[in-house]
Amino acid sequence: MVPEARHLKVSELFYSIQGESTYAGLPCVFIRLAGCNLRCTYCDARYTYEEEGARKTIAELLEFTALYTGMPVEVTGGEPLVQAGTVPLLEALLDQGRTVLLETNGSLPLAGVPAAIVKIVDVKCPDSGMGSSFLAENLDYLQEHDELKFVLCSRQDYLWAASFIERHHLLDRKLLFSPVPGALSPTSLADWLLADRLPVRLQLQLHKILWPDISRGA
Repeated sequence: MVPEARHLKVSELFYSIQGESTYAGLPCVFIRLAGCNLRCTYCDARYTYEEEGARKTIAELLEFTALYTGMPVEVTGGEPLVQAGTVPLLEALLDQGRTVLLETNGSLPLAGVPAAIVKIVDVKCPDSGMGSSFLAENLDYLQEHDELKFVLCSRQDYLWAASFIERHHLLDRKLLFSPVPGALSPTSLADWLLADRLPVRLQLQLHKILWPDISRGA
């Protein structure tokens, strides 16, 4: 049953090509929620916490996703887990048989997130300014289908991320390294990965390549 009275603050709803994760390149429905507990140096969605967002019920959000039957749905932000209504929304989407992705910054507990959700979890590196934000216990809640993403600004970030992976024995996980545009050359990152033989996926933000002049809804 849909919890009709539950409201969430929403920054935007849109349908686009998935630009990140191992689902990159697939059509996807996006629910971008408002609010974030972190302030990363490279944030490209500051409007999610600078603007209030529109109040919508879970029922209204399900009506929107129903327009795109069969497509995966990503709940993102900001940081989705700052809102109490996010987990009920995820559960409602699962009840409809959808493939559901959750993009989260890794600083808030994943314990209450349903196991069937594909969690794309950031591990913030030092140059983000939020390098101590990751909640280590979240590693215990990762399923085989979940993904860990490291956004990199520099060689320092790369070495830090490689050390984190080794220290926590994560080489059997789905790992993503994403260079910050204008801060780290994708070619340099590719060279490092090849030299170190790290089994990590180099991730470019496909939506920014396709629509470089669009900052929202893409």
